[in-house]
Amino acid sequence: MIEAVLFDFNGVLVDDEPQHCWALQRVLADEGITLTREQYYAHYLGLDDRTGFLEAYRRAQRTLTTELLKHLVEKKSKLYLELVETSLRMVAGAQEFVRDAGRQFRLAIVSGALRREIDAVLSRTGLADGFETIIAADDVPRSKPDPAAYLAAHDTLNKRRPIGPERCVVIEDSLHGLAAARAAGMPCVMLTTSHSSQTFQGRGAALVWDSLAAHSATEPARSSRAPTSASSISPGLRRAPLPAFKAC
Repeated sequence: MIEAVLFDFNGVLVDDEPQHCWALQRVLADEGITLTREQYYAHYLGLDDRTGFLEAYRRAQRTLTTELLKHLVEKKSKLYLELVETSLRMVAGAQEFVRDAGRQFRLAIVSGALRREIDAVLSRTGLADGFETIIAADDVPRSKPDPAAYLAAHDTLNKRRPIGPERCVVIEDSLHGLAAARAAGMPCVMLTTSHSSQTFQGRGAALVWDSLAAHSATEPARSSRAPTSASSISPGLRRAPLPAFKAC
């Protein structure tokens, strides 16, 4: 029986992966490192900014100091916040899904985004009061695919009112997020906002949806946590085209 829904943020509630990709590309370009859109979606999607920059510098065989890492994270965050001021949009059905789920389940956000970025977006959506807890990149020492963030969310929920991890369903869009949820012992619904449905085949997702529109948080409970199959992939509701950013 599902008692809580844990949402990833970027690509699950807010359709902003292109903005994150573009901001990361800009910051890395200033450091003489090239990042393609394909590289971003294949290797960086789902990582927090600290881990993303560490990975970029590792691949470029460059040294990254603690001071420079902090500067790069701050620079990217500033660019991202400037972008979403004029290009923010939610994943299809997100606001209705969250409001409906909140009437039946405990809700949390578990994200690799910085807390100030989450707060800035939520303040503009009317959903800020809908979540019992928010775990951001600032709150845990390790990024997804490590389960630290989902375990921290479960710990917070469990301290307030006992709940087993298997009673928390996760909604994600990245392979790193899927791995983190499964490592935390939680069933995971995948959205195809960032990858095709074929990407998730055989990886243990409970369900695969095109968006949150026309879906309910009660569906994962009815799926009996079965591995993803052709019958568990929602056939309709193709995602809207991504915003036009020159780099991503």
